[in-house]
Order: sequence, then C-alpha cells, then structure tokens
Amino acid sequence: MPTIRFRSDVSSDSFWTRISGQRWSKHHYFVFVHTFMSYAMLHATRKTLSTVKPSLIETWTSNTTNPIFPTQQAAAEFLGVLDTGFLIAYAIGLYICGILGDNYNPRRLLAFGMMASSIVVLCFGYLTETFHVYSPMIYSFLWILNGFIQSVGWPVEVSIMGNWFGHNARGAVMGAWSSCASVGNIIGTLIASYTLFMGYQYAFLIACSLLFIYSFLVFFQLPSAPWEVNSEMVQEQVNEENLDDDELAERPPPIGFFRAWLLPGVIAYSLAYACLKLVNYGFFFWLPFYLHAGLHWPESYADSLSTWYDVGGIVAAVLAGAFSDHMRSRTPVVFIMLLMATVSLYVYAHSPASYNWNAFLLLVAGFFIGGPANMISSSITADLGKCEQLRGNAEALSTVTGIIDGTGSVGAALGQWFIPSVQHWFGWKAVFYGFIIMTLCTALCLTPVLWKEHKDRRIHRSDEVDALLQSDSDENPSDENVQEVRRRPTNSNV
Repeated sequence: MPTIRFRSDVSSDSFWTRISGQRWSKHHYFVFVHTFMSYAMLHATRKTLSTVKPSLIETWTSNTTNPIFPTQQAAAEFLGVLDTGFLIAYAIGLYICGILGDNYNPRRLLAFGMMASSIVVLCFGYLTETFHVYSPMIYSFLWILNGFIQSVGWPVEVSIMGNWFGHNARGAVMGAWSSCASVGNIIGTLIASYTLFMGYQYAFLIACSLLFIYSFLVFFQLPSAPWEVNSEMVQEQVNEENLDDDELAERPPPIGFFRAWLLPGVIAYSLAYACLKLVNYGFFFWLPFYLHAGLHWPESYADSLSTWYDVGGIVAAVLAGAFSDHMRSRTPVVFIMLLMATVSLYVYAHSPASYNWNAFLLLVAGFFIGGPANMISSSITADLGKCEQLRGNAEALSTVTGIIDGTGSVGAALGQWFIPSVQHWFGWKAVFYGFIIMTLCTALCLTPVLWKEHKDRRIHRSDEVDALLQSDSDENPSDENVQEVRRRPTNSNV
C-alpha cells in the first residue's frame, strides 16, 4: 500500500485552508459555490424525469383519451429509450464541449447551457402536459436535445475548479465539490415528491425555473480562472503551485483532442468510468421506479427513500477525496472501494422490503459506488488534465474531462437500453447481478494503472537507495559502512 504523507505546512487562516492546504480568497468561495449550485440545478432537472416515471407511465397508458402506449411495459421501455437517447447525445456533446471549454470562455458556455436546458425541460415536462401534447417523437426530440445541451456543464465546471484549486487541494475540495450531482439528485427528488399531488408537470416547472434563474448568477459572478481577476490572485496561485510567473499570467493554449487521449491514465480511466457510470446511472434512472414497482411502495415514498443512495455518494466523495490527498495515488483508494461495492450490491439485491434496511443498504451502496464515480469524474480527471507532461504549457482540463465523462456516458447509455428488458425477462435480481459484473470490470480496467504505479514506486525506492549508498560511500567507502547503509530502512517519501 502507498505510504501516507501528512502535510505540516498548512496555515490556520480558515477552516477550508486547514482542510485543503491552500489559501482561499473570496473568488475561491464564489467559484466553489456557483459551480456547485449550477451543476446541482442541472442535475435536478435531469433527475426529475426518473422521479416521475410512474406518473408518466400512468398518463401515457390510461389517463388520456388516446393512450400512446398499449401497456405499461411498453411505456417503461420507451422511458428506457429516452434515457439511452439522452446519454448518447450527452456523450457526443461531452467530447465536443470538452474541446470548446478549452478554446472559449467557460463562464459564458456554462450560462448559455443552463438557460437553454431550462427552456427545453420546460417544454418537455410542463408544456406538453399543460396543452396535452402526447407525442413520442416530440418527447424524444426534446429529451435528446436536453442531453446534448447539458453536456456543456461538467467539463466546463471541472475545468474552472481545476484552474482555481491546486493539486494538494483537489482530493478534499474536488471530493466535496463533486457531491454537487448527488445534491442535485436530492433537490430534484424532493421537488418531485412534494409537488406530485398537483401533477408531475409542476416538478419540471419548478426545477427548470431554478436553473434559469441561477444561470444569471453564473454569467455575472463566476470568474472562470485567476487570470480573469487580477495579478495578485495569479501570484498567489503561482506561489502555491510552484509555477513560473508566466505560466499563469495568461490562459495557456489548448491541447489537441487526440493528444489528450494519449496522456497517462486517460484511456484506462475512460474505460473504467464507462463501466462504473453504467452502474451509477442505473441507480440514478431506475432506483425510484424499482422501489415503486419492485417493492410496491408509494411513488412519493420511493422517491424520498432513493435519496439515501445519493447521501452515501456525498459522504464517500468527501472522505475518500480528502484521504487520497495524503497518498501518492488515488487509484488504490478507488480500487478498494470498487471491491467493496460488489459486496454491497450483492447484499442489496437480497435486501428485505423494509424501509430501514433499504435506507441503510442504499447508503452503503452509494458510498462504495457513488464515491469512486465522483472521484474519477472530478479530482482524478483534474489530476490527469493538469499532469506533469503539460506543466502549464497547454490547457487540457476541459478536454480530458469531456473524454472521460463522454466515454462513461456511452457505457451508461448502453446500460439504460438493456435494463428494462433484463428486468422484464429475468427480474430485478438479474439487474443487480449485472451491476456487480460491471463493477468488477471497472476494477479490471484500473488494474494496469495500479500495476504501473506499483512498479514506479519500486523504481523510485530503488533510486533513493542507490543515491543514499552513493552518498555514504563518498564520505566513507569502507565495506562495513556500506553494509550498514544497505540495512537501513527506506522511506518512499524521502
């Protein structure tokens, strides 16, 4: 296991300074809060569809004069098609928006995406029900378009966070920040659970209204990088990152899309995230429906219970991120959590129909699944996009984020296509067994990275021993002293 490295050079200016090891100005707080809440609002509008699926199925099959689907199974399969279409468009958009985020102003791109998404969600969920426009073609077009538009959010926001927070802060800060998706899921779920008695369309109305309003705050108050503020802030980051003055004086040039794929660890983590995001988004899209249709609990009851999965992901993102800051690599933390995730999934597949047991087991499953997912998509991605090979000479954060999250969305899209059919033919336990297999595949994809890091540590320790032997032999070349040096314990962090 990697050696834990505790830092003793942290000042006591503030709570976040002590946690992250980096000084926070008012601009750091603005960036953290606005990026956190903006993506939470994006995810809340996305989560609304999964929370109102039973109401939509009821409306499409029995509450209209001309039902658009003959059976509830057909309606559920169409919802699976919507989720798949959303994720395919989302994946394609991530590759494109990742490049745009490194070439254009991230703040403007983000604000535009939030405004456009709020309008599309309003049309999809509120206007279609208000004017009784029930058309599979319209639903498909609007939700797929929403997937493409929302893809601007994650790569741009990770890029902004990576610009403001240094490597030593990324695990703790990015871990806490990456819980924005889970917080957004909780917000969307609570909005739906408290408005369903009025009609499912009001859940969409409230969620997209909040998103639209917050887009103005992002546009007018969010600084995308230190070089947009003043030279003093740039100098602070130069001092903390040990960079040259001219590396942060202006925005570095963007890296090419294909060159970004060749950065160390990008391909391995992209494939791993494709497997893991399938599992994470399987819970995201289908957990409320499973609790309602599989365990026969009321829809609002199932929505509230499903939030425990997101709570587990939030706790894991903060704790695992902070712990990984004190290690040479974050990969072992992710790998161990993935192995524990397979156990938690197996136990949950056989859980009793008890609220307390489900809440606890969802908390555990969210911890070991949502935690690694949040780490890969935030702090690990930021590390890869700011690796030593670039050293401030090129900007790759947004592009690398788009590659990893885009590849993950491809895997998630395939999963949403198969989940309804697997559930229909083999039952819900088969779905969870499939999740276990995909989690193991995630760990398998990270095995080469883990092995390479292990070899690098051995080479590093060997070089330290050789340097120590050479230094001691220069001072006293006697064989007796050389043998004594060979018996000395070594520390990989010397």
